Amino acid sequence: MPFFFFFYLLFLYTLHRHALPTNAATAPDETAALLAIKSSLIDPLGALQNWKSNPGMPHCNWTGVQCDTKGTVIGLNLSNYNLSGTISDDILLLSNLSSLKICSNAFSDTLPAALTGLTSLKFLDVSVNNFDGQFPVGFGSFLQLTYLNASGNYFEGPLPADIGSANALEILDFRGGFFTGSIPASYRGLQKLKFLGLSGNKLTGTLPKELFELSSLEQLIIGYNEFEGPIPADIANLTKLQYLDMVVGNLNGPIPPEIGKLKMLNTIFLYKNSLGGDIPKEIGNLSSLVMLDLSVNMITGVIPPEIALLSNLQRLNLMSNRLKGTVPNGIGDLPQLEVLLLWNNSLTGPLPASLGKNSPLQWLDVSTNALSGEIPAGLCQGGNLTKLILFSNAFTGPIPVGLTTCMPLVRMRMHNNQLNGTVPGGFGKLPRLQRLELSGNELTGEIPDDISLSTSLSFIDLSRNQLQSRLPSCILSIPSLQSFMAADNELTGGVPGELQNCPSMSTLDLSNNRLEGTIPSSLASCARLVSLSLRNNHFTGSIPPSIAMMPTLSILDLSNNFLTGSIPSNFGSSPALEMLNLAYNNLSGPVPSTTLLRTINPDDLAGNPGLCGGVLPPCSGATGMLESPSGFRWADMRHVAAGWAIGFVIGFVIGLFREII
Repeated sequence: MPFFFFFYLLFLYTLHRHALPTNAATAPDETAALLAIKSSLIDPLGALQNWKSNPGMPHCNWTGVQCDTKGTVIGLNLSNYNLSGTISDDILLLSNLSSLKICSNAFSDTLPAALTGLTSLKFLDVSVNNFDGQFPVGFGSFLQLTYLNASGNYFEGPLPADIGSANALEILDFRGGFFTGSIPASYRGLQKLKFLGLSGNKLTGTLPKELFELSSLEQLIIGYNEFEGPIPADIANLTKLQYLDMVVGNLNGPIPPEIGKLKMLNTIFLYKNSLGGDIPKEIGNLSSLVMLDLSVNMITGVIPPEIALLSNLQRLNLMSNRLKGTVPNGIGDLPQLEVLLLWNNSLTGPLPASLGKNSPLQWLDVSTNALSGEIPAGLCQGGNLTKLILFSNAFTGPIPVGLTTCMPLVRMRMHNNQLNGTVPGGFGKLPRLQRLELSGNELTGEIPDDISLSTSLSFIDLSRNQLQSRLPSCILSIPSLQSFMAADNELTGGVPGELQNCPSMSTLDLSNNRLEGTIPSSLASCARLVSLSLRNNHFTGSIPPSIAMMPTLSILDLSNNFLTGSIPSNFGSSPALEMLNLAYNNLSGPVPSTTLLRTINPDDLAGNPGLCGGVLPPCSGATGMLESPSGFRWADMRHVAAGWAIGFVIGFVIGLFREII
């Protein structure tokens, strides 16, 4: 009996199995649904060209289609195909769809309401499209949804409050839209949420207490909004938080010391708010911290020495605050420090002597403070320094020679300090150096010849020092050089004539020196020169006519020299020339009647007693030899006229005498 009962059960099982619908039976329905979806799309790249009825290629092999082992569609990935058009309601026929990715396309209008019917979805990504209008209600009922990304669209209106019921969510990303209002209190229900991205919207109000009940949060990115008020002490509840971004808003009040309890934090970005008070010393407890940016706030007090305990810190940015006191010496010993930005504060005292010696320092900017002492000698000892920005302080002593072998260096800005000694040789051999700014110091001696060898320098400013040498012969022919300024020194000699190759030069300022000789006509080969100042030197000779027609020259100052001769007749006819100063030379003759010189300020021609005409008193006597259009001078014309008159009188008398006879 049991034997027959076994066969009876086997028969019933077989009968039941054949009675159930198979996946082969549902496949045509899903194929038809996919083809209907395709028909409503615009596919400019032909990415879906293999979506067509073909027994040899089932729909599970189509581009972007994912099936399970039974052949049922469970995923669609149509990302990055520049698709547009509409999402057909036929998508609802894919009832087992658990993943839908249509990001980085060109879809527009509102998000299709049909998507709210795909209740099996676990993963939804509609980011980086042109969807607009309000985000649809309905996704809050998706109890399996763990990932929702709608960033990079034009959604507006309030954040969808019903999302707070989708309590399986781990990733919620609404960044880069136009959402308004506050963060819904209902979001407290998202207790599994690890990532919350709301940055780059128009959200307002204070930070709600419900936000700090999300104990699973690892990344909180809500910057670039208009949140106001303080950061609450309840932030200490987010014990799993690793990444905190509340930048560019209206947050005020102090940074709560409770932030020091978030031992897993590796990034704190709070820049560009209105935060005040002191930097809490408890930040020193954040041993995992890699990035700390509190810049552009109203933070006061000193830099807490506890920051030196952050052995993993790579980036420290405290610029544009109201900090005072010294830079803690321990910061120089941070082993991972790459970026230190402290500019625009009121810091005093020296920089840590060990700065750069034991770390991969890449970028140091402490400009616009009141720092003093010598520049640390080992700033580039790690061999990574690319930007060194120390201007507007009170640094003294010589320029560290070690910087001349700092091969990665791109910018060196040390102007407006009290540096002394000479400019060390070697900067011209640095292969990446683009800016060398040493103006406003007390440097003496020569400009090193090797600077002329540079193939990368584009900006050199040595102005307002006590340099006494001649200009290196080829320094103005550096092919990449755009600006060279050495004004207010004691330079001697002349302007180097080696200017056949200055393709990039736009600014040349050699004013207030002791330069002499003639102005080389080869300056005209600098076809992109916009501003040329040679004022207050000892130049002699005439003004080269070739300079008058330089195609881009806008500012020309040759005042306070010993130039002679006349103003070239074509001066001021170039449409680019807007400012011309020739005052206090020994120029003579008539002022040409070009457009610029007809309206020039007389002060810009003053101190040349031999000049006349135009905006100056008219020419007369010996100084009034104005040129006629044919090239004859008026004085010569008077002689011709007088001779003609005398001849006429003599002829008349002879004729009259013959009449009498």
